[in-house]
This record gives sequence, structure tokens and C-alpha cells, in this order.
Amino acid sequence: MSRVAVIQYPGSNCDLDALEVFQKVEKAEADLVWHKDLKNDYDAYVLPGGFSYGDYLRAGAIAATSPSLKIVREAADRNKPVLGICNGLQILVEAGLLPGAVLRNSGLRFVCTWTRLRIETTRTPFTNLAQKGQALRIPIAHNEGRYYLDENQIHQLERNEQIVLRYVNEKNEPTKNSNPNGSVDNIAGICNEKGNVMGLMPHPERASLRALSPDGETYGRIIFDSMMKALNGLNA
Repeated sequence: MSRVAVIQYPGSNCDLDALEVFQKVEKAEADLVWHKDLKNDYDAYVLPGGFSYGDYLRAGAIAATSPSLKIVREAADRNKPVLGICNGLQILVEAGLLPGAVLRNSGLRFVCTWTRLRIETTRTPFTNLAQKGQALRIPIAHNEGRYYLDENQIHQLERNEQIVLRYVNEKNEPTKNSNPNGSVDNIAGICNEKGNVMGLMPHPERASLRALSPDGETYGRIIFDSMMKALNGLNA
């Protein structure tokens, strides 16, 4: 059975939520691992949401210097799936495992709301069960979620299919009003060139249990179901 590590940093607060999805929903062998105790004997790694080290300096900046990132980087180089959720995306960007920067929301306020997302690529281990253009409803909760990259690099991400998720409206169109934080090009999630490292600002673990969903749907499951399918394929 594939083993998943959910990495806990000082200030993580969505770690147990992610762990519950893997253990109780996906029925996976998943461990909550303190960042200083992380080993390289897992098949996949999850950096959960929260406010690591109180978001001092910049969100994710201090956690990016944790010894756990050496192991995460080695795992990424070995094509193992690495998933960063909210603060996890911030950490992966600060560590250089994903391109760009995550800045303070354009409205300069903490935003907690349900968003509509469009899947832009199915080539990643986290979207292989989805369809391109499929819409998901997944919540966000962040103060620094505005993804930024200069225009030339955005075009490169587009060509490489590294843009995984975009904020969209009810017509599945990326518009200014559907963008909750001012992210460039309405980007909500990205991956590395190989596709095995993905970070997203929305919280799929908060949309994976019917009890937590306003319409009873579990749109976040597509991320975790896809990840487990990829893992089971690697370990078959």
C-alpha cells in the first residue's frame, strides 16, 4: 500500500483535515509527520494549509528553510507526487519547487469563501481522473493568495500545461469578478514542468466530505482520488 506523509509545521492548522481525507476517505496509509522528523520513505508528500511560523517574513518563507524541504525536493526529483495546499503552495514557491510568488490579496483582506474552479490540464497525478474544463466548487481561506508571475513566464506556463486550475464564473469563464484575490490570469493552482509537484490555494480537503459541502457535493475528492490512482499505478 502507498504511504503518504502529511507534513506538520509550527502553525499548520489544516493538517488533520488532510490526514482525515487520506485515512478515512481514501483508506490510504497516511501519517502526520513533524517536519523535523520527516524521512524519505514515503511515496507521496502533502504540505497542508495553515500559517507556518505565523507567516512571519512572508507566508511560507521560514518553513521553506525546514530540513523537510530537502526530502521533499529529493522526492520531487524522483517523480513522487508532492501536493501543497494553500500554505503548502506558498512554501513550495518560497522553496523554488514551483515558479512565481504568492502575494497579499489585492483587496488587502483575508478572504474566506467558496470559489468555482476550472481544470486546465489532466496531465498531473492530481487531475488524471478529471476532464479538461471540468468545474469544481472548492473553498479558499487566505490573506496571501495572489499568485504572481511576469507575463512572459505566464505564457511559458501555458505552453507547458503548468496552469492546473483557474478561478471562473458560472459560465466557466475566468473573469475579474470570479477572481477572489487578484491572482494573475485567474490562476488558482500550478504544477512543475514534470507535473508531479502541484500547489493550489483552494482547500480540496474542505470539499471532500458531504457534511462540509453546502450542496452535498465532494468536488475536492477529484484531487485526492486522482493522486491515489497515480500512486497505486506507480506501486502496482
